[in-house]
Amino acid sequence: MSVRAAGPADLAAVAALHADRIGEGFLSSLGPGFLRRLYRRVLASPDGFVLVATASGSTAGPVVGFVAGVGNVGALYRRFLVRDGIVAGVLAAPQLVRAAPRVIETLRYPAATDDLPDAEILAVAVAADAAGAGIGRALVAAGTDALTALDVTAAKVVTTADNAAAIAMYRACGFASTAAVEVHAGRASEVLVWTAS
Repeated sequence: MSVRAAGPADLAAVAALHADRIGEGFLSSLGPGFLRRLYRRVLASPDGFVLVATASGSTAGPVVGFVAGVGNVGALYRRFLVRDGIVAGVLAAPQLVRAAPRVIETLRYPAATDDLPDAEILAVAVAADAAGAGIGRALVAAGTDALTALDVTAAKVVTTADNAAAIAMYRACGFASTAAVEVHAGRASEVLVWTAS
């Protein structure tokens, strides 16, 4: 396995992995077109990154996992709404209408963690046939290295409180459970924070 910076040509694979492997939250339900647009904005952000893991130790191999992060999640959402909101909204219109309350909850979420770091690991996903090989941990470690390169000294990650595997992975990568939030009403989430050593 190799980890490298993603490019625009990788975004379809990243969106497909997100849609297939991240069941919590509602972004997966908005479809690959929406997700490609979102990750394109992360790549275009001066404080954002998307890293991919490729199979067979070759940087040109198939994408088997990814991690995405940003130095300020609230600023990312604002940039996305201003620069991509109309197109992304058209791509996911039927799902957005059905999920309007969840959209509002997601946009409000950064304010619920005002006392925590602005930087965030946004998503980590590994293909089903590559799970259990340590790729997720390698991606999270690469993500914290990317944050360090951006001069970020602390970052958060949010996962549902019942996702024991994700919580264990983040703790193994140096994140500490810090807060409980409800990004979406009735669904408990755990916020874990990493601090550079």
